[in-house]
Amino acid sequence: MIEKMSESEGKILGFKAVGTVTKSDYKVLVPEVQTLIEKEGSISMLLDLRQFKWEDIGAWMADMNFGRTYHDKIDKMAIVGDKTWEKWMTALAEPFYSKKARFFYSEDIDSAWKWLKE
Repeated sequence: MIEKMSESEGKILGFKAVGTVTKSDYKVLVPEVQTLIEKEGSISMLLDLRQFKWEDIGAWMADMNFGRTYHDKIDKMAIVGDKTWEKWMTALAEPFYSKKARFFYSEDIDSAWKWLKE
């Protein structure tokens, strides 16, 4: 499941991935991103992976389409988590999802929001 975070404001969107992400979850993510990009031109995003388990195979194509469609419109992406593989995944964010990406451990989530606002 993907949930929009209440801390989202201005041209910054935050989303929390909980459990297994499915193709239908992109029906939450994409409209929010598209609407804000239409308004602002480009955005920054925070992706909270602390409760994320996996993305099912049906969501993989939606995920790739998201990256292909919005990469040039996402200035910064902050990825928040605690697992080593989540940190490694940040390296994939720049070439596929955003212009700049940075990993933050969960205790540093406030720093992640601050970085996105800079």
